[in-house]
Amino acid sequence: MKSARIIVLAIAVGAGGLAALLAGNMGEPEVVTVEQPAAAPEIATEDVLVAARDISMGSAVGNEGLSWQAWPRDAVNPAYITRAVRPDAAEDLAATIARTPFLAGEPIKEAKLVRTDRGFMSAILPAGMRAVATPISPETGAGGFILPNDRVDVILTRRLGSQSAPTDGNSYVSETVLTNVRVLAIDQTVEEQNGEKVVVGNTATLEMLPEQAEALALADQLGELSLSLRSLADAAADAEGPQLAKDMSGKKSSGASGVTMVKYGIQAPAMRR
Repeated sequence: MKSARIIVLAIAVGAGGLAALLAGNMGEPEVVTVEQPAAAPEIATEDVLVAARDISMGSAVGNEGLSWQAWPRDAVNPAYITRAVRPDAAEDLAATIARTPFLAGEPIKEAKLVRTDRGFMSAILPAGMRAVATPISPETGAGGFILPNDRVDVILTRRLGSQSAPTDGNSYVSETVLTNVRVLAIDQTVEEQNGEKVVVGNTATLEMLPEQAEALALADQLGELSLSLRSLADAAADAEGPQLAKDMSGKKSSGASGVTMVKYGIQAPAMRR
């Protein structure tokens, strides 16, 4: 009887020890530490004057056309206007006119603005360029679909022959005189009005170099001028600006002091000096 109790007691002690051993092996629950992401470094900014709305070429900026916007200091171009340097710039430039279009949020560059107390057309002309007007009609102006800032080619249509050598009155020739010419205005319209996509006028003002203006004036006397509208893709691909496709003026021959004269479309050498 005594031995049976000893056996039961031994079993109980063993079970208790086993339970204690298992509990010790389980240990405390593992604690998982979640690392918080480091705070992003603060970016230094500076207030830059930007367009508060879309501003088209030739439009007045106005009091609500400009606003200050935080801009990364490392990305501030020297041409940008900052509040730290010119705190009154928004009020000072409100009375200006845009020489080129601005998109909302685009930084303002003062070189693209013009004061209203100056001549507008002379202000929007780049240095070295000239504004030349030429008569147009719906037939010679692409049906009225030419708008300011479009690019056009100038085509001359003239009668063949001259006063001294007339030809059949029905003989005509067409040739491109100028290519990739920017349209500054149609009559007095320098921008689209109320979303209108067609401007039918009697006069187109074109931007070109002085020698090209001379060629255009001569071509206007030789026959009828027409404007051929270029696609935006062609205008963007040709970044050289207006080009003289056909020399309408006289050329000095190399190695000689004579001058070539052009009369009625026929070249004839002038008397040598």
